[in-house]
Amino acid sequence: MRGWIRRFTVGPMLPVGQRLIGPSLPLPAPSSAGVSTCLLAGTVLAAPTRAPQRLPYHLVALTTAGHGTAEIDFAAHRCRPGTLLWIRPGQALRFSGTMDATLVAWDRELLRPDDIAGVPVDDPAGPARWQLAGEDEDAIISDVTQLAVDCERHSAGRLTAALLRHQLAVLLLRIALLTAVDPTGPAPAEIRTFARFRRQLEDGHTRSRRVEDYAARLGCSVRTLTRASLAVTGRTAKQVVDDRVALEARRLLACTDLSVAEIGRRLGFGEPTNFGRFFHREVGASPGAFRADATGNDEPRVPGQRASVD
Repeated sequence: MRGWIRRFTVGPMLPVGQRLIGPSLPLPAPSSAGVSTCLLAGTVLAAPTRAPQRLPYHLVALTTAGHGTAEIDFAAHRCRPGTLLWIRPGQALRFSGTMDATLVAWDRELLRPDDIAGVPVDDPAGPARWQLAGEDEDAIISDVTQLAVDCERHSAGRLTAALLRHQLAVLLLRIALLTAVDPTGPAPAEIRTFARFRRQLEDGHTRSRRVEDYAARLGCSVRTLTRASLAVTGRTAKQVVDDRVALEARRLLACTDLSVAEIGRRLGFGEPTNFGRFFHREVGASPGAFRADATGNDEPRVPGQRASVD
């Protein structure tokens, strides 16, 4: 089964961005059936640019050859053959290095909850990286291979859409089984409270940074919300709110041409100076310095950038 990795490798392994020339490279995107597959090398994600991209749909990437790095929301994940990544809608994404991968893209509304019960599809902080091995690697390679073959062989239609949807569901269920549940982790009630809080925060972080507002919407006390946040993340509810706002600010600075003032307004800051102070406190750099670094200018790197070393 691992021979599939070699069979789907195209050309010599050059640094991402040096294999492809031309401005008309496509982004990976779901087909009319709601799901599609392609090679990283054939997309704009492999083009010579340092600016991250934000996609409005899910993307799974299975590294098939070479070595490199995938930055997902500014955290670096090392990639080698067998590395599996899951990029959620709206996350900032950038590839670099000497690698290729098979990409699976699908619309966020494609699968019904009953299709993928227990899979954290809508969890923006869900697991992002796995290093496959043994039977798990064989099974996921098989799923991705069959999905790629059927995407290429079959034309659009209800039967094709149903087939691809079910194959995608199998792949996601198998990925969910890769993440073991910690029996000593937070109590189910705290997990449920925090999950509801995070869903509210996804919708409301541009309107409010007050923990009191989220507690009121959830019908609980600030103390209960803070206890749940500490149990699940080790961060207070206020820190979780500020983390989410700072993340959105970084995404907008790195992936758009919006002015710093406009980004501040979108995130609920009435004055650019207030946004600048908030951003510097949370990120450790000014908005301008962060944008220069994220888009490739020769500026000092942002302090405290996280890296995944597994």
